[in-house]
Amino acid sequence: MVRSKNKKFLLTLVLLTPFLFGGYIPNETMMPAFRMKKIVLDAGHGGKDPGNLGSRSREKDINLAVTLLVGKYIKENMPDVEVIYTRKDDSFPSLKERPQIANNNKADLFVSIHSNSAPNKSAFGTETFVMGTKYLDANFDIVKRENSVILLEDNYEENYEGFDPTSPESYMMFNLMSKAHFENSVSLADQIETQFRDRVGRKSRGVKQGPFYVLWTPSMPSVLVELGFLSNSEEERFLMSDAGKEYMASAIYRSIRDYKEAIESK
Repeated sequence: MVRSKNKKFLLTLVLLTPFLFGGYIPNETMMPAFRMKKIVLDAGHGGKDPGNLGSRSREKDINLAVTLLVGKYIKENMPDVEVIYTRKDDSFPSLKERPQIANNNKADLFVSIHSNSAPNKSAFGTETFVMGTKYLDANFDIVKRENSVILLEDNYEENYEGFDPTSPESYMMFNLMSKAHFENSVSLADQIETQFRDRVGRKSRGVKQGPFYVLWTPSMPSVLVELGFLSNSEEERFLMSDAGKEYMASAIYRSIRDYKEAIESK
């Protein structure tokens, strides 16, 4: 009789266990949803490094103006996102410090904003880079130019462990990069180029890969945006204008907004 009661008790306990303790069984639906809370905006160059020079402009000034506008639009329209700048004035954070700011703040996104230049004065258009070594030969001039900023830094040989931005052999180290954030970086880059092309009416040169040092160490999705060519007088004039800066900044803001919505809905 006692054994029969014990069997009934055990059977009842087994049947009730999923209902009693189901709330404590971990599953995917119970995992907290991802929310993009922090973004680091990096205005390329600055201080003693003017960046590319147009006939009447300096890259560092255009980069900073557009970056501050992007941050302003994010703060006004995405109050749940904290904006962190690598620089808010004409200062010169090192190439290594820029992504470190993003890593130290545990940012969810890193966007570096630049302006292009080329020997061919007719070259124009936007392009957005993600970390990668595909087609390095084709993009080597711009990669070398951006990475050569380290030559302006004190003790760069020691700080960058012998990395020579002018030597193609040095770029073999970038093959050891993590692929973890590649897909999301490409997604944001594509959003940016689509906005430039379809909403601002700029010529898009597309999404490209490049072994930029500033994109190598961030532990989050990261892109490097080229707003246009200061070596092209027409494009320089557009980027120097208040309207041009506002159009480009609003396009980047909308891209970040749409990226946030897409990534949080997964």
